[in-house]
Amino acid sequence: MRERVYLDWNATAPLRPEARDAMVAAMDVIGNPSSVHGEGRAAKGLIERARAQVAAALGAQGADIVFVSGATEAAALAMEGRGIATAPVEHEAVAAWGDGSLPVDRHGAVTVADPARTALQLANSETGIVQDLPQGLALSDMTQGFGKLPLAFDWTGAEMALVSAHKLGGPKGIGALVIRRGLDIVARIRGGGQEMGRRSGTENVIGIAGFGAAAEAAARDLEAGAWDRVAQLRTFLETSLEDAGNPTIFVGKESKRLPNTACLITPGWKGETQVMALDLAGFAVSAGSACSSGKVRESAVLSAMGYGPGEADCAIRVSLGPTTTEQEVARFVESYKRLRDRRRS
Repeated sequence: MRERVYLDWNATAPLRPEARDAMVAAMDVIGNPSSVHGEGRAAKGLIERARAQVAAALGAQGADIVFVSGATEAAALAMEGRGIATAPVEHEAVAAWGDGSLPVDRHGAVTVADPARTALQLANSETGIVQDLPQGLALSDMTQGFGKLPLAFDWTGAEMALVSAHKLGGPKGIGALVIRRGLDIVARIRGGGQEMGRRSGTENVIGIAGFGAAAEAAARDLEAGAWDRVAQLRTFLETSLEDAGNPTIFVGKESKRLPNTACLITPGWKGETQVMALDLAGFAVSAGSACSSGKVRESAVLSAMGYGPGEADCAIRVSLGPTTTEQEVARFVESYKRLRDRRRS
């Protein structure tokens, strides 16, 4: 039996060896990071090292890194009760706290009227489309772009940003809210006053250590051009699937996108059906955001971009990573074409 091919990096990236090693080492540090004795200081030192690693990788030296359970919690901490304008292409974790009022064009671009009262994602998880961030946003969801795109939080002038460890090869269950230094926010989880009083509760030292190591490794890969090779593989995938006899649509192909993301629409072939067929053939892909998978409905992102029901519910997302090989992409193309042709016949 041939090995399975993992093409769902936007849902979660495989754990990096650097993150695994940092987590294993952190397991032997027994102290509570709030304790003042040597064991506690050792645990606190791991947290502060990771905080510096994440800040450096994100270009956020002029900001506070507040560790939370993930980007979903970070969005709630940043947005609850603030009346933030959002677009319907935002991830559900952000959309839940916004008004969905901002217009989106056919190319996925969002029009922002008042940045100071707006949350705008850096890149979309389903389509890979990258936004041009205006200066001074209230919040930006940088979860998908972090580690894949050159960026610096400090340069955007944004008040806050969301990031998550498992999207760049860190562990699941840990993320951060990035806050411009000097900005006050109201804690939602209260207690011992950890994380500079923004998020109480004993810190997840093991997860935080893995996050820091993953962020540092991701920054090195980005600098070394790892994602340039991934972009070439994505181009190979899309070019290989182009066929005048099969009307597959490549969403966002004319837009600036993440280097690894291909959103494919084959009208009349339900996305969930495609995912199941490809799973049986040995390929892991998604029908939209992983957080909304299993829900039988058309993509809100594609609907906002003007795709109709016969298209928006017939999309899959293929997302690659630095360890994806050309042979794996070629196998996927071969299988997808075979399944697509079999369906037509």
